[in-house]
Amino acid sequence: MPRKYPLEKYRNIGIIAHIDAGKTTTTERILFYTGKTHRIGSVDDGTTVTDWMVQERERGITIVSAAVSAEWRGYQINIIDTPGHIDFTAEVQRSLRVLDGGVVVFDAVQGVEPQSETVWRQADRYGVPRICFINKMDRVGASFTRSLESIKARLGASPIPMQLPIGIEATFKGVIDLLEMKAIFWEDELGREPRDAEIPENMLAEAQEARHTMIERIAETDDVLTLKYLEAEEISIDELRAALRKAVIAGKAYPCFCGSSLKNKGVQPILDAVIDLLPSPVDVAMMKATNADNPKDVIELTAEDGAPLSALVFKIVTDPYVGRLAYFRVYSGKLTQGTTVNNSSKRKRERIGRLIRMYADRREDTDEVMAGDIAAALGFKESFTGDTLSDNDYVLESISFPEPVIYIAVEPKTATDQEKMGEALHKLAEEDPTFRVRTDETTGQTIIAGMGELHLEVFVDRMLREFKVQANIGKPRVAYRESITRRVEKVNLKYAKQSGGHGQYGHVVISMEPGERGSGVIFENKIVGGTIPKEYIPAVEKGVKEASETGVLAGYPVVDLKVTLIDGSFHEVDSNEMAFKMAGSMAFKEGVQRGGPVLLEPIMKVEAVAPEEYLGSVIGQLNSRRGMILGMEMRPGNAQAVNAMVPLGEMFGYATELRSASQGRGIFTMEFDHYAPVSDSVAQELIKA
Repeated sequence: MPRKYPLEKYRNIGIIAHIDAGKTTTTERILFYTGKTHRIGSVDDGTTVTDWMVQERERGITIVSAAVSAEWRGYQINIIDTPGHIDFTAEVQRSLRVLDGGVVVFDAVQGVEPQSETVWRQADRYGVPRICFINKMDRVGASFTRSLESIKARLGASPIPMQLPIGIEATFKGVIDLLEMKAIFWEDELGREPRDAEIPENMLAEAQEARHTMIERIAETDDVLTLKYLEAEEISIDELRAALRKAVIAGKAYPCFCGSSLKNKGVQPILDAVIDLLPSPVDVAMMKATNADNPKDVIELTAEDGAPLSALVFKIVTDPYVGRLAYFRVYSGKLTQGTTVNNSSKRKRERIGRLIRMYADRREDTDEVMAGDIAAALGFKESFTGDTLSDNDYVLESISFPEPVIYIAVEPKTATDQEKMGEALHKLAEEDPTFRVRTDETTGQTIIAGMGELHLEVFVDRMLREFKVQANIGKPRVAYRESITRRVEKVNLKYAKQSGGHGQYGHVVISMEPGERGSGVIFENKIVGGTIPKEYIPAVEKGVKEASETGVLAGYPVVDLKVTLIDGSFHEVDSNEMAFKMAGSMAFKEGVQRGGPVLLEPIMKVEAVAPEEYLGSVIGQLNSRRGMILGMEMRPGNAQAVNAMVPLGEMFGYATELRSASQGRGIFTMEFDHYAPVSDSVAQELIKA
């Protein structure tokens, strides 16, 4: 089936931002103006296309990223609307991994907010070119200039204003396009027909000055234009647009636009900017794939339909009607319905059952998915998030996710629910890599872990509604960790058992040292001269890794240390893998005991925003929760934002306390920052518990 558009006319973009900045509202307008929908959906009324889950509509927030396609000016735009809440950060991470460009939405009143910063850094990590949209220009306290300043100050980025707002707050009615030097007004209620006009006289001087600055900033990114600018030559609009596009794709410039999605103003110029400034799949740096058997063998993938297939599965969704859907992005080659491909990450074959183009929760069958496109497949049995589908043994870089920081126990109410719960949790864990399920060996309870209270609350709600599982829920608990504080030399452990016939013999000597923050448990083999045969080394590592799952202080996993196997011995007859696994496990436990074990707790970066008159109460509350105040900054509307580091264990119930202390006007956001040692008194309480 031939392409509808050439690859240069594809745009894979994400709408990313802090919670409540207007991502879903902006996406709704994009779908309306591109003719995909015939009425504008509302987040408040629960009628949006991309927030299709019951939980999203009830809470008025995005929980899962939704993929939709639209057409504009003869281009195909694949859009992913991502969540803004930190609990669903995995959704943003995996979306950014497969996108070529992004539209970052900022609230014109608040400017850069904590989650805006998080998604910006995630986009930096994956090298995603971005344009900025300063939304909510109609709100009281809105300021285009202040928002640009906060992008500079808090993100260290270089925003280039491409527009000026005409009017502010209640009088906001249009924008000045600085590139083409014209005014654009939205006068009909739905904003369907923007009207071009002359720039208002009282703004002409300001617009000329702003255009001069814009040209200077764009010229700086291109040597030819710099020369023209210095020699005071005229630079054409096409030259400026081409240079700006090049700078955006290289990550050197971030053009900024403004508008009000809710009031249907300013969205069409964003669509034009997506076409004019963001990259197509052929413009971005070539993806690299690595040979699964030889990490030094790396190839560059070409975004061509005739090239060998290389596609990345980035999301799994359990659909109540059709079963398990796997979303994927094709980087090279094409996927055809009914064929069999190689899952090179797992070394398994996978048959392509049905290929589907997704429109949020609606589906449209297709026969082929070409290079540069995003679609979904039905019927995969072996492929999960981060797996590579290919014609060969080359794998794409997988997607890394943060570790869960909070967990609760769940118990089925009846015997019938027991079986259904296991199946439901298994399907939910397949969908979200930051949602984990395990059984507590000491109590036999089923434990679910996630990124926050809301994250777990949504999954428990889905269990009840989608899978009809009735369950009792325990109190949320914190995912503590254990580590060591000093180096331990030569832990010498001999595991020997004799019980008639063959015995058990394993002898290892290990050393341990504290590792980098977030490094987990690193195992290094420094055996020389075959004192332990090569075939037993993996067994020692397995013993170490298994022992690290339950620490010596309170049974929490041990992290951030390096274990080095330096010596040992074996017995010709009695040595086997089990004996060396036991020796590795016991040596690890002994080493941790000698290494000054310490309990670690997750520390959260918290931002609490409340009117200035409640500042004392807010600071007092955070201090009483063992918080460390990092600083404060003024926010529009006489509000103060307090930034602090607070242990997660102290944050339960904080939302209610903050609301009652600020007459319901205080809000807060928090995200995981790092693990830190707990104080002795808290450690004693945890060990007792």
